[in-house]
Amino acid sequence: MAEFLQFAFSGLTVGAVYALVALGFTLIYNASDVVNFAQGEFVMLGGMATVFLTLAGLPVPLAALVAILATTVVGIGLHKLAIEPARGASPVTLIIITIGASIFLRGAAAIVFDKRFHQLPPWFGAEPIRVGGASVLPQSLVVLAGAAVIVVVLWAFFERTLFGKAVLATAANRVAAKLAGIDTGFVIGFSFAVSAAIGAVAGVLVTPITLTSYDVGTLMALKGFAAAMLGGMGNPIGAVVGGLGVGLLEAFGAGYISSQYKDAVGFIVILVVLFVMPNGLFGRSKIERV
Repeated sequence: MAEFLQFAFSGLTVGAVYALVALGFTLIYNASDVVNFAQGEFVMLGGMATVFLTLAGLPVPLAALVAILATTVVGIGLHKLAIEPARGASPVTLIIITIGASIFLRGAAAIVFDKRFHQLPPWFGAEPIRVGGASVLPQSLVVLAGAAVIVVVLWAFFERTLFGKAVLATAANRVAAKLAGIDTGFVIGFSFAVSAAIGAVAGVLVTPITLTSYDVGTLMALKGFAAAMLGGMGNPIGAVVGGLGVGLLEAFGAGYISSQYKDAVGFIVILVVLFVMPNGLFGRSKIERV
């Protein structure tokens, strides 16, 4: 039982990070129909920038805030410089653009930072907490709490604010939203900014537990994409459930089968979803009238 709980806690912790990455995919996909494979680089930038700003002498909270703001600017730049000029291009072209942006950001990070692995100190100590015979790091609880807060804030924003409803209207029907007077271009740019900020927060939260380096974004993006696919691309609740599901599958697979296959779980999830349930757990089929 202790072993099962240990794997479950590990899976939920890493799954919360995947859920945040999947939420980033979902926000941008809903607003612009773009599958942003540079989403993982936002996680990398958040973690790496915080590490180097801390090494430069800034307190960790201030370094994290500056890193999140800087990553948000990068997200806005990605929209303005790469996505907006390609408005009207095919989905495949837009995906290739985001993959190119991912490669560019990874190369820039290798030059600006370095190619070594780094880690932040835990926020509330490294002494594990014993729960049912399993050990839980305090930072794991921070990751779970942080993910829960972001999900609640996003829910309140979309459900309780006028601008949030404008984002939902743009996601539902961009042409109708434009006819209703909504600045859909601004809404799409806003979705890139929020997705970048969420990715950076995920990087800041998880770096005290896992090492970060200039190339962690690629794998993070693939696992976040697998989570979004599992939950149903475009569904925020599905993104959270999918992220936790991929994290748990990964942890139990590594624990009961072999850790060598841990990273293969995300790819298996993508293949299973594509072959068995293309709309994911919470996705709906699109009906097009002709």
